[in-house]
Amino acid sequence: MNIFESVSMALHNIATNKLRTLLTMLGIIIGVAAVVLIVGLGNGLSSYVTESFTKLGTNTLTVNVRARGATRTMGVDDMFEIVEKNSQYLEYCSPTANVRGQLKVGTEVLASTKLNGVSEDFLAIKNLEIAQGRGLEYSDLAVRDKVCIIGAYLNRTYFNNRAVGQHIRIGNELWEVVGVVEQQQDSMDEGGADDFVYVPYTTASRRTGRVSNYTITIRSEDVATQGKKALEDSLYDYFGSENFYTVTSMSEMLDSLTGMIDIIVLVLSGIAAISLVVGGIGIMNIMLVSVTERTREIGIRKSLGAKERYIMEQFVIEAATTSALGGVIGILGGYGLSSVASKVVASLMEESLKVIPTTGASLLAFGISVGIGILFGYLPAKKAARLNPIDALRHD
Repeated sequence: MNIFESVSMALHNIATNKLRTLLTMLGIIIGVAAVVLIVGLGNGLSSYVTESFTKLGTNTLTVNVRARGATRTMGVDDMFEIVEKNSQYLEYCSPTANVRGQLKVGTEVLASTKLNGVSEDFLAIKNLEIAQGRGLEYSDLAVRDKVCIIGAYLNRTYFNNRAVGQHIRIGNELWEVVGVVEQQQDSMDEGGADDFVYVPYTTASRRTGRVSNYTITIRSEDVATQGKKALEDSLYDYFGSENFYTVTSMSEMLDSLTGMIDIIVLVLSGIAAISLVVGGIGIMNIMLVSVTERTREIGIRKSLGAKERYIMEQFVIEAATTSALGGVIGILGGYGLSSVASKVVASLMEESLKVIPTTGASLLAFGISVGIGILFGYLPAKKAARLNPIDALRHD
């Protein structure tokens, strides 16, 4: 008997006992579907995190400088000098200053709106474009002008899309809106990515004093490591200690987050794979029952000259076929659940997070399911192959 005849016989036996076979495959189906779904969710989450960080700029370094008592402090010009010194690695630099004062449009208080003082290069750092008016310019910073640029949410909600030339109030002072940044997200909400006001950092620092936060871009991801090291070395030379500054790399944060996601997905996939083992035990159990039911058939085949390895091959192939069918159904179920999960997550979180199953994970889950079928089908197959033909023919 060749392998095709064995597979045909296995399919015939499966078709003969449909309900029993389905219940046997249930553990395999659940396990494979769960692995496909979990890996897909992990891929979707990784893509979402990567996309979010890309919008923030994975080529950026965030520097926080702390005062070193009265002996040494760092001014904005000192930081610009460091960036210029390492211009082969570093490109843009924008001080970021907090702005004191309540933000209002008319009588409306904007409590959730982000308000920061930045440089004229900040939009380039964040990959943002001006939709109306103009951006901040060097002259605005030089004369400490009371001008600002705002997000699309404020422009639509409070200015009827005609904000340029209008004014907002910060504290007791009026600031002219000179530009509107293009919309970043499909849906704009209060406190979201499109709800912000940027003013010249020089004007803001006049209110708050020393600037301690900086956003610096690296020229390319190829020199990200060298750029961060060059910046840290320059800061160390300036302060003589690592205790007075912190340099945070967005790309390193992204790598850390995606690494954590991968570990979580691996652990959850391992837990889901336990059901594959349970399914394998179910297959072994049903194959032992099948051997008992077909003892007389085995006796007839052996008395006609069938060798042990042929008997063994038949039962192993039957177990593998059962688990393979369960794996296929599980993969289809996993893809179906992934599609449903994408819609559910999108509706609950109001974010475009998609569950993305991968072909590699599906094939791996299928291969494991077939392997488990062969592994757990081996013992019943061995038992069937070793039956004494005389005893088997006497079996009722």
